[in-house]
Formats: sequence, C-alpha cells, structure tokens
Amino acid sequence: MIQVCTQSVNGTWFAVACTERQIVAASFADIEQKALNSLLNSLPLDVPFQVLLSPSVCAKNTFTLMADVLEGKDVESSFNLATNGLSEYTVRVLKAVMQIPSGYVASYGAVAKAVGGGPRAVGNVMAGNIFVLIVPCHRVVKSDFSLGGYGGGLKIKYQLLVREKRGYLEPCDIVIKNGGVLRVYPVEVTLKNIFLL
Repeated sequence: MIQVCTQSVNGTWFAVACTERQIVAASFADIEQKALNSLLNSLPLDVPFQVLLSPSVCAKNTFTLMADVLEGKDVESSFNLATNGLSEYTVRVLKAVMQIPSGYVASYGAVAKAVGGGPRAVGNVMAGNIFVLIVPCHRVVKSDFSLGGYGGGLKIKYQLLVREKRGYLEPCDIVIKNGGVLRVYPVEVTLKNIFLL
C-alpha cells in the first residue's frame, strides 16, 4: 500500500508517496493542497493509497532530503525509487540526472549524449519527473545554458540554482553508471545569462 504524507518545512509544503522501502512520487509547493494534488496526479491509477497524518520513516527521510535540496545543500541521494512502471529510457535519464552534483548543470543534449536518445526526449522525461528535488531536474538546462522549463516555474528553478552556487570554474565529466560520460558545467554559466524572471 502506498502511504501519502505532507509536511511543511520553512514555509514550503512537501508531499511524498512511499511504500516501506521505495519513494513512489514527490512534489512541493507553497500551498499544501497544490503539493498534494500534484503528488496524487503522479500516482498509478490502479494502486491503492492511504493518507497518513504523521509521516512514515521513509517520508521523514524524504522530507529532509527535499528540504536540503531546496536550501541548496549538498546531498547524496541513495533513496530507492519506485521505477518499475517507468520505461527503461526514463529510468536511464533519471539515474543520470541524479548524478549531477550541486553547483553544476547539464544540458538536455549532454544528458541525451550520455544515455542515448535526443534532447527533446530528455526534456520530456524531465517534464514528467515524478521525483521532484530527489531527481534534480532543475539542474538540466538548454544547450545555450538558459533555464529551459520547470514544472514549478522558472523563478523556482532560478532560485534553486542560485542556492547551489559553489564558485566552480571549470566543467567536468561524470562517468555515469551505464558507462556513458556526462559533461556538467558550473551553475554560474547559467546564472550569468539570466537578467530578469
């Protein structure tokens, strides 16, 4: 049974759906009902769920991770994601994006080069990311380093990236688990090209 919980942390509402061992979906918003609605729209239609008044251990740990990402902290996500209903390609993209560290961004094209497919396919996976903040889709940008899209809005994406500035100067390559190489760039490359949102 999927357990759904919500929690407010520093004025942001987080919603998470978990089993005992896996995160099924996550969302966040400024209003509890928005976070919950977004989460419920991500759940499989044929699986029962229950809303818990107090969070499970899995939910508590997920809320902590999401709050840390929202604040721009360095986190390591070793959470077990419920990906069994997702396509193999979607899982490859999500796993690659999870390896983009704080302080860096990658383009849709770079992710596609690392996992296969094209930039538009990667963009579609990012647009449908049901593991918001856990899979840091805010770190994926357009090839000209402009923001691209973000389900929470471009202002939120910009704020997330500002919090993740680390002062890195050079791009680097990350060997992802499928054997591909993902080129990432300092987040400042994106931020210096943004004037108004």
